Amino acid sequence: MIGKISIIGAGNVGATCAQRIADKGYADIVLVDIIEGLPQGRALDVLESAPILRSDAHIIGTNSYQETANSDVVVITSGITRKPGMTREELLQINANIVTGVTHNVVNHSPNCIIIMVTNPLDAMTYLAFRVSQLSRSRVMGLSGVLDTARLRSFIAAELNVSVEDVSACILGQHGKDMLVIPRLTTVGGIPITKLLPQETISKLVERTIGAGAEIIDLVKTGSAFYAPSAAVAQMVEAIVLDKKRILPCASYLDGEYGIKDSVITVPVKLGKNGIEQIIELELTAEEKSALASAANGVRELVKTIKL
Repeated sequence: MIGKISIIGAGNVGATCAQRIADKGYADIVLVDIIEGLPQGRALDVLESAPILRSDAHIIGTNSYQETANSDVVVITSGITRKPGMTREELLQINANIVTGVTHNVVNHSPNCIIIMVTNPLDAMTYLAFRVSQLSRSRVMGLSGVLDTARLRSFIAAELNVSVEDVSACILGQHGKDMLVIPRLTTVGGIPITKLLPQETISKLVERTIGAGAEIIDLVKTGSAFYAPSAAVAQMVEAIVLDKKRILPCASYLDGEYGIKDSVITVPVKLGKNGIEQIIELELTAEEKSALASAANGVRELVKTIKL
């Protein structure tokens, strides 16, 4: 049975995500945006690629939420993007207002959907969507971990001149400066990178991963990343719609796991047709636990500043 995916926001991330999902052909897609003509035009462009890609997925663009009714998964990309020099925190209030309105509309039309948050600041927006939607915590999650680990994996593969397929990365915590990269659990062919690279190199790769989004913004000047984020979203959507039971790092609401309550941070989870079907708790050192608790507290403090 083909699924139904709605993507809110027809900007670069949303439109590219729509293309990636349409390419696979496992779901029909509704692309929504407030700008008249934008989602319609981009959806038509994607639809016209279907015969070449041999995909029977159907896609429409709309300025209304009515067409999103009964979606299995809703991806929220709506909001302004970071400009050069802008922090994620500076995005907070504007995007909080946008995400609140979007979430209400989404749940009104698809009360049984699973929400994937992409809008930044990611962790705070995921928390906000969880509270506003009143869905179970298994049905609201954020993008960050899949994207962050992909970035680190690409950097490690380039450094060691190996296939990205053989690199596995472990990243927990916040999406941004309080990201917790765990080198001892980051491996190449099962071998920890701590045995393959000097500490100085590892530190440089970690720092580059933490600043990866800002690096792209600084280079592009007039936009932000969308190829890697859209690929990460598509992987999460596929795991859910096809019930693949993938173990992926996602921004998740914690209620006691890792000793953390009432906060959203990235942890490894099992993703399937019911959303987050299991939160996996890794054995962490005292230092790692402290860093994770600090990241969770940082999200709580950020959420407290939202004025609704």
